[in-house]
Amino acid sequence: MPRRPRETFEQRKRRAAMVFRRLRRAYPDARCALDHRTPLELLVATVLSAQCTDVRVNMVTPHLFAKYKTAADYARSPAGVLEREIRTTGFFNAKAKSIRAAGAAIAAEHGGKVPRTMEQLLRLPGVGRKTANVVLGNAFGVDEGFVVDTHVARLSRRLGFTKESDPVKIEQDLNSLVPRGRRTLGAHLLIFHGRRICTARAPRCPECPVDDLCPKIGVSLVKKSTRI
Repeated sequence: MPRRPRETFEQRKRRAAMVFRRLRRAYPDARCALDHRTPLELLVATVLSAQCTDVRVNMVTPHLFAKYKTAADYARSPAGVLEREIRTTGFFNAKAKSIRAAGAAIAAEHGGKVPRTMEQLLRLPGVGRKTANVVLGNAFGVDEGFVVDTHVARLSRRLGFTKESDPVKIEQDLNSLVPRGRRTLGAHLLIFHGRRICTARAPRCPECPVDDLCPKIGVSLVKKSTRI
């Protein structure tokens, strides 16, 4: 079988635009799945979401948000209390440490307000580019870069948008394909698609709205045999 011609960057960029256009039509409800009302609430929820489902986080945060109103409240939370309150999200000791330290930094260095720039957010304890992009894009409407979670990483490789496994490098590749103003929504679209159709173990390619645009890199489509 002849090899498919290698895709140029411009061809990949045009294909990416078509993919996201179709996904927008398929998922008009795509949005941030973490319940929040303020930038601080979103920051805390995003820290809790590491290695945890958004559904679980949303079960834990109503109590937290009712109790801890300011960054200083989190910073002053007694040892062991915050840990117990977030225990079901997993890695609760590390998460509590990050939330307390970030709360202290926000209170001391930013007047109690979550900073609005990537540079300042990355200086907060426990905040990486994923959390910073979530907060910037969804709390402040600042479309800095792509949120790269497990779904975005998996789909961007399957779609041939990147060959990287490091989240920072994946984000760089996605940023080169998708212009500012579309990256926050683009991440939501990939996450929705990854949860509903393009799952990790058994992607439902026949139902996929971008099936003909996807090279299906790493996907093994094996027909089930019928035993008699």
